[in-house]
Amino acid sequence: MTCNHLLFGNKQKEKARTSEFSQTSSRDRTLHPKKIMDAGNGPGLPVNNKQRAMVPNKTRGEFTRNPRKDSEGLSETPDLEFEYADTDKWAAELSELYSYTEGPEFALNRKCFEEEFRAHVSDKKWIELDAAEHRAHAMRLLDSLEVIAREKRLKVARAILYMAQGTFAECSSEAEVQSWMRYNIFLLLDVGTFSALVELLNMEIDNSAACSSAVRKPAISLADSTDLRVLLNIMYLMVETIQQDDPADKPEWKIIRETFRTELGSPLFNNEPISVMLFGMVTKFCSGHAPHFPMKKVLLLLWKSILFTLGGFEQLQSIKIRKREELGLPPLPEDSIRVIRSMRAASPPASASDLIEQQQKRARREHKALIKQDNLDAFNEKDPYKADDSREDEDDNDDNDNSIETETFPLERDEVMPPPIPQPPSERVSLPKGLPWAPKVREKDIENFLESSRSKFIGYTLGSDTDTVVGLPRPIHESIKTLKQHKYVSIAEIQITKEEEFQKTPLSGGEEEVEMCATELLYQGILPSLPQYMIALLKILLAAAPTSKAKTDSINILADVLPEEMPTTVLQSMKLGVDVNRHKEIIVKAISAILLLLLKHFKLNHIYQFEYMAQHLVFANCIPLILKFFNQNIMSYITAKNSISVLDFPSCVVYELPELTAESLEAGDNNQFCWRNLFSCINLLRILNKLTKWKHSRTMMLVVFKSAPILKRALKVKQAMMQLYVLKLLKVQTKYLGRQWRKSNMKTMSAIYQKVRHRLNDDWAYGNDLDARPWDFQAEECALRASIERFNSRRYDKSHSNPDFLPVDNCLQSVLGQRVDLPEDFQMNYDLWLEREVFSKPISWEELLQ
Repeated sequence: MTCNHLLFGNKQKEKARTSEFSQTSSRDRTLHPKKIMDAGNGPGLPVNNKQRAMVPNKTRGEFTRNPRKDSEGLSETPDLEFEYADTDKWAAELSELYSYTEGPEFALNRKCFEEEFRAHVSDKKWIELDAAEHRAHAMRLLDSLEVIAREKRLKVARAILYMAQGTFAECSSEAEVQSWMRYNIFLLLDVGTFSALVELLNMEIDNSAACSSAVRKPAISLADSTDLRVLLNIMYLMVETIQQDDPADKPEWKIIRETFRTELGSPLFNNEPISVMLFGMVTKFCSGHAPHFPMKKVLLLLWKSILFTLGGFEQLQSIKIRKREELGLPPLPEDSIRVIRSMRAASPPASASDLIEQQQKRARREHKALIKQDNLDAFNEKDPYKADDSREDEDDNDDNDNSIETETFPLERDEVMPPPIPQPPSERVSLPKGLPWAPKVREKDIENFLESSRSKFIGYTLGSDTDTVVGLPRPIHESIKTLKQHKYVSIAEIQITKEEEFQKTPLSGGEEEVEMCATELLYQGILPSLPQYMIALLKILLAAAPTSKAKTDSINILADVLPEEMPTTVLQSMKLGVDVNRHKEIIVKAISAILLLLLKHFKLNHIYQFEYMAQHLVFANCIPLILKFFNQNIMSYITAKNSISVLDFPSCVVYELPELTAESLEAGDNNQFCWRNLFSCINLLRILNKLTKWKHSRTMMLVVFKSAPILKRALKVKQAMMQLYVLKLLKVQTKYLGRQWRKSNMKTMSAIYQKVRHRLNDDWAYGNDLDARPWDFQAEECALRASIERFNSRRYDKSHSNPDFLPVDNCLQSVLGQRVDLPEDFQMNYDLWLEREVFSKPISWEELLQ
């Protein structure tokens, strides 16, 4: 048996084979998503064409009809020059902290600082003082934060915020502002400002008067969260600035950074990490007890705190390499970050109008050549990266249950094909040498392959024995050798095996050595309330999604963007509309990054920590929520221009503001795409992949919710990383979509083959998989939940441990030598106790000795 046979099976057998699961899958596809969602009380998927044709209107934050087709001119669009990273550029991350409505507060911060500064320092400027004078003034401000008067405390906090903003009035360029920001923030951290800010933030969180006042108000505005916003602004600027690693930093700054990273991830603030306190703010906001909390700033600070303490994607890769070395596993076959960055985007699928136009041109041609295609060979001869490469048709009518079955593609029919259009040599891209990913095989896959081979050729099985090949033909030996060469053992498999051993032998297994890293400390902190945290994050994500409609019962996430007085002119309304849309986009960006970071770090730390979080996301309807998010004109979302560059910090405080006009607001910036929106989309796709990978029941949820058309529309974005994760999601469900879908979407199948990692004996391209069976969501999830609960109980719940397994002290000397504290009334009546319990009771010493 060759490797080709392992991958694709026998072509003649496949032609004769009828898809056993196609009938089942078509029945499953008739389940209306609304029924599923109603059963789970979660967000439903819009399934009508009217909702799909809606796109956000920047001026009003509403939805209007888009008169243009989704895919006009997409075949000519170049690749998006987007480089995925932990965060955007530092300047962009700083500007996203402030809403445009907060603009007047920059001058107020400056005024508060100058009043404090002039009261203690002569008429010198801040940048003219020496280091000792800077430190002395910072200490004075810190002492003033401890006053009782609320107004005085707010003024001092604003003065500190102005310092953290780089004392911009004395700077002449953005670079100079950023340089002074860095200097001032390290100074503030060194004198102990951050701990004082955490205490003040705790006071504001527990401020019942502000909470009850906000609950009673019919409309909450920016003014209701002033104190909280000032504190969160300073804390965010400190975390965001200090986590930026600059090679030019002084040695003492590097020491301060590492100390701060350790403190931020340790339970030093109220015996819990800072992230746990911020998670508590999120749940309090979603419960309705504190509707005035500035949720965007809370989420941004939470994201940057997690990123700083746990590490980003580069750190994750290095942790993974280190852990594999410690467990004695072979090194990773490739650096996934480097592979993804080197990939090129494929051409997006063609729309119905494009295909009709192609057919009309084809009909006008006089010379036609017949072409017949039975397999993928015709596609392999073509350049998959050509810009004019048209893809399969996308049927937009999801209400029709047979819509997936009726899609067709010209090359799959016995019809004429036009001669190829000649392209200039400069536009052609050379084909990559080989596939980008090394194939992987699991131990379970080798066992299944051997079991089926033994049953077929010998008639008996040997369980999990993967070494005995007696009686099997030579091609099977070669296949097993190939599979073993590509065998991949993950860290998760080792962790699951060890956990099973601990459960089987609680006494002889010994004590588990748990590394108390930042991830472990965070998991222990959020473990008691993790389900509530996940529900709260998804509630806010739903409210911020562009496909969500305003409902009376939904939470108000605009408390920290709406001004006290609503706009009166068209220009003010347009500016507020841009601000609101930008505000929602930043919230989506922060939540998607938080969820992805936590899932990836928990998976590396222990697989059951990851599974616990992932399962609660699934129970909270995260899968349909993400699909609902993508059920929009995704190109419009990624190219949205909801920003006003002249109002972004720090340019708005360094340069004189030009006069804003309706035309300049409508035009937006000149960027090809919106970095934060593309970042959010990739994160949400990665989360969806993490939730569904190797989970049959969750993969079937993708099929039932009709995710294939939604995901195919996302392929129109010409960005390699985003396309990769879309293709991964399509790959896991292709065998359940029926033969007609696969036949009509061969270009997508070809793209999957070229870009997604292969599992050598994974028959993803056909419908004959062992898992193609009726799915029992409840049984699969319940078995996983039982394993997770056993893990959490064994490792973290010491109070309910089995008393039979507790050690017993049998040494007479040590038992008698233990100090026992007796209550005072017992000591006073000790003689009475001796008389009643000892002297007055007869003791049979003979029986006692026997």
